[in-house]
Amino acid sequence: MPRPLWTGAVSFGLVSIPIKVVSATEDRSVHFHQVHLEDMGRVRTRKICSIEDEVVPQEEIGKGYEVAKDEVVPVTDEELDEMPLPTVKAIEIVAFVDADSIDPIRISDSYFLAIDGQVAARPYTLLRKALERSDKVAVAKFAWHNRERLGLLRVREDAIVLHAMRWPDEIRSPESLAPKDVDLDDDEIERAVQLTDTMALDDISGFWDQYRDALEELIEAKTEGKELPEPAEGEERESGKVVDLMAALNASVKAARESRGEHGQDATVHTMQPRKTTTAKKAAPARKTTAKKTIAAKKNTEKKTTTKKTAAARKRSAS
Repeated sequence: MPRPLWTGAVSFGLVSIPIKVVSATEDRSVHFHQVHLEDMGRVRTRKICSIEDEVVPQEEIGKGYEVAKDEVVPVTDEELDEMPLPTVKAIEIVAFVDADSIDPIRISDSYFLAIDGQVAARPYTLLRKALERSDKVAVAKFAWHNRERLGLLRVREDAIVLHAMRWPDEIRSPESLAPKDVDLDDDEIERAVQLTDTMALDDISGFWDQYRDALEELIEAKTEGKELPEPAEGEERESGKVVDLMAALNASVKAARESRGEHGQDATVHTMQPRKTTTAKKAAPARKTTAKKTIAAKKNTEKKTTTKKTAAARKRSAS
């Protein structure tokens, strides 16, 4: 289990559940260091006092709030922990609502709640079953990282998940962003709906981070002194070009149907590669062979599609 990020209790009514908060997600991105290109030396960030112009050790660094120019009030961690807030050491459930009533844009980071001791097992299970049977989610308040936050509790595979939420005033209004006075035909809208139906999926667990895979292959090639992977051939699209919307929709629906094997066409098989569990330096050679086959298959498919489109365009021009 990951290291607990916070310990406290979940309270709803007079029920208190001792819990430990652990992250529900992990960062699988490839991270880089800043280096000096001439000698590959690490470039480090130094914390320097603006008055003494000297590097300050970590134990001498604290928090301060600027109330006016050149006037800073120091605030200690002990003072923050002792603030008179009921949510300092507790995740306080304040309401139960329908899950559909929560705007997804308000949901931020996710955490698992684990019991802190066997004494918490019974009330933890009670809350979980109550959420499952009522088909509700719990809205809670809690204080982390020097601020009070709003949270959402729901059940996932017999565990209670806490989603940090943004306050209503933290969501910007999109009113000025939506285009106005746009005329669309019902046929165009219906065709767009048809495209959504054609592209509908019941399970999206097969998608993975292809950028990370390509980045790991690049790092592996540079580490082992091999030839760098060839760049992918993407379709060039002219920005600002006026598009025949209905023609684009028709072509999109046709392509989506062909990829699913509809209308007597053979379905295009996309090989779903497993996620890498090793570092780029220890990547398995078999994975590289599979990746090359997948890229070759995609290029052949794109080439066939381009040939079909060109032939169709010539027929239309002839007629």
